[in-house]
Amino acid sequence: MTIYIIMVILLFFLAASDLMVGVTNDAVNFLNSARGARAAKSWVILIIASVGIFVGATFSSGMMEVARKGVFHPQEFFFSEIMIIYLAVMLTDVILLDAYNSLALPTSTTVSIVFELLGAAVAVSLLKISRNPLETVADISKYINSDKALMIISGILLSVIIAFVVGAVVQFFTRLIFTFKYQKNLKRFGSIWGGLCIAIITYFILIKGAKGSSFMTADAKVWIEANIWLILGLSFVGWTIIVQLARWIFKVNVPRMIILFGTFALAFAFAGNDLVNFIGVPLAAFKSFQGFAAVPGADPTTFSMAFLSGKVQTETYMLLIAGAIMVITLWTSKKSKHVSKTELNMAKQDSTDERFGSSGLSRSVVRMAVNSSHALKKIFPARIQNIVNSRFSRPVMNSKSEAQSFDMIRASMNLTVASSLIALGTSLGLPLSTTYVTFMVSMGTTLADRAWGRESAVYRITGVFTVIGGWFLTAIMAFTVSLIFAVLIDLGGIYSIIALFGLALFLLYRAYWVFRKKEQAKEEVMQEEEGNDIMEICNDYTTKILNQIPEMYDDMIVALHKEDRKKLKELVKKGKDLLLTTKNRKNHFTIRLREIEENSLQYGHFYLQMLHYIREFARTMDSMIYACYEHVENTHFGTSKIQNDELTKLSEDLKHIYSTISQMVKEQNFGMKESCKLTHEEVLEMIVEFQKNQVRRVKHGEDTHTRNSVLYLTLMASTKDLVVDAIRLLKVQSKFTVAEEEGIVAVTRTDLT
Repeated sequence: MTIYIIMVILLFFLAASDLMVGVTNDAVNFLNSARGARAAKSWVILIIASVGIFVGATFSSGMMEVARKGVFHPQEFFFSEIMIIYLAVMLTDVILLDAYNSLALPTSTTVSIVFELLGAAVAVSLLKISRNPLETVADISKYINSDKALMIISGILLSVIIAFVVGAVVQFFTRLIFTFKYQKNLKRFGSIWGGLCIAIITYFILIKGAKGSSFMTADAKVWIEANIWLILGLSFVGWTIIVQLARWIFKVNVPRMIILFGTFALAFAFAGNDLVNFIGVPLAAFKSFQGFAAVPGADPTTFSMAFLSGKVQTETYMLLIAGAIMVITLWTSKKSKHVSKTELNMAKQDSTDERFGSSGLSRSVVRMAVNSSHALKKIFPARIQNIVNSRFSRPVMNSKSEAQSFDMIRASMNLTVASSLIALGTSLGLPLSTTYVTFMVSMGTTLADRAWGRESAVYRITGVFTVIGGWFLTAIMAFTVSLIFAVLIDLGGIYSIIALFGLALFLLYRAYWVFRKKEQAKEEVMQEEEGNDIMEICNDYTTKILNQIPEMYDDMIVALHKEDRKKLKELVKKGKDLLLTTKNRKNHFTIRLREIEENSLQYGHFYLQMLHYIREFARTMDSMIYACYEHVENTHFGTSKIQNDELTKLSEDLKHIYSTISQMVKEQNFGMKESCKLTHEEVLEMIVEFQKNQVRRVKHGEDTHTRNSVLYLTLMASTKDLVVDAIRLLKVQSKFTVAEEEGIVAVTRTDLT
């Protein structure tokens, strides 16, 4: 009995953890439209979503069956077996969802819980079959409800395709009607449009959010399903009148009203239906334990779980506690914003720092789209094309609109289309996922709004493919990991439970620590870029890189000589991070120019030159480090003593040049430039001499090896690039001397030579 009490306690602890990591991932479904359009202040959006979650949580008591009998047949399992299944599921779910949160990828909590239940149930079923000589693997259908898994997979494919296409088509015609300058047309059609959207969202609340409520009788549910068009018609008329009155009396912004109402609706439906994904399993385990404990002297290995097949009501206080944990997480989770940023970046109207790279598949898709566009232009008359293009013409962005990922028209359509599709799928009995539908609708409306231009399409399509691939990976990982965990718990008992629980805590802590370090690094970058003084920002960043390069160079030659593979591997990561940072900084150049003050624009060309040389430093350093790492990784010889002495000498001179330039840039005093130039010439001559020495050593076979020589000569050439680029940077820097005369910033040009 003691071990089962421990398991129940652990399950409730895992339930609280799962609520936090689950809400962090699912919050993007109902927050992103309001966040992306900046429909209201952050605290207003969170309050509306919190109310929706709290109300929805109390409606979820009727939705807990999936954890008890949705995937497997409970009457075929005993108490000891069912507890193994539930514990394996919760351990897997917490680890899996937190991993997706750390990667900032939205996934479906429904898919994860269903396939975790399936994996753990299959594991226990196979163990039961292996211990029963009268059964074979073919008898597994007696234990598993495999139709559920097939419905989920079909639901993924169906929701991905339909949501994307419908979102794109609806947004295209909506934009044709309202255009990006929608204020004028809103005055004409705003009330009708708002009434239609809110009516659809209202129906969504009734059919999706409230269907699992214990407060709604079976007759009421049947009446709702039988009177869909009556409900929609009355809602449309009623809401149209309400919206028009709100416009007249309170000057209400119709799109904002739709967005906030839709945010409440999706939060309500999320808590009402998806709460089972987080606490359904622990509550089912608790009910199982209560049923077992109610029979004194019962044997856990023979006590049947048949009673789980019946209707079990969940206590309201448990639902309220779960709702409170979700609301607290919603307000405090930084990872929630991290996950939101992934979708918002892919939906952003303007080009931005793209998180995903390009892939062969995305490039092929974009080329096909471009070719199709050219073909369509030949079919449709130029007049029609001009009319459509004029409707999609965007006004000049101001600072307020630049802060938005997209405008309120698109945000309101995201919520309306997602609500209608989810409500339709639910009424037809299709297993549509809230995550899949809301994400793919958002991507469809993004495409229709022409936000995927030639500059960003390949990166964003790669992101879409990555997220979709992650959904299928969720199912595979959930099934596999929970299956393994169930086997380990069955074989190892309490020792496996302790070990797996410890593993879960370690992975959660590690993910938290890594995420915290990344956030601190981002905050440091943001602090570096604060303010509009582009010269100060540029010079601070330049000096930082000038100090970092010699340090990395010195660490590299020491690790190469010692054949320290571990240190070189660390340097490879450091080099890649530096390369990515400088790339993002350079790609962010045009965005940064729009943010600076008008009187600083004259430094734009200078800033771009600095970014170019910094990028070259990073590229050269990354190439050198990787060459050294690959050399040592292949177990080739490190540098000989004489080679190391020569490289060490170069490292000292490189450090002297870079530190001198860094000091001059920092102080904006270039009095030491002639001395630095002389050192630069001496170093270049020294590199030539060292190259000749190595050629001589190769010729005479003096303590050298072929691959060692190739690497050494490569390092010499790259070191020369570092020195030359540093002097070029100094030359550009010395051409700009900032002076203030009567409040006017002037630029005087001086020459290095």
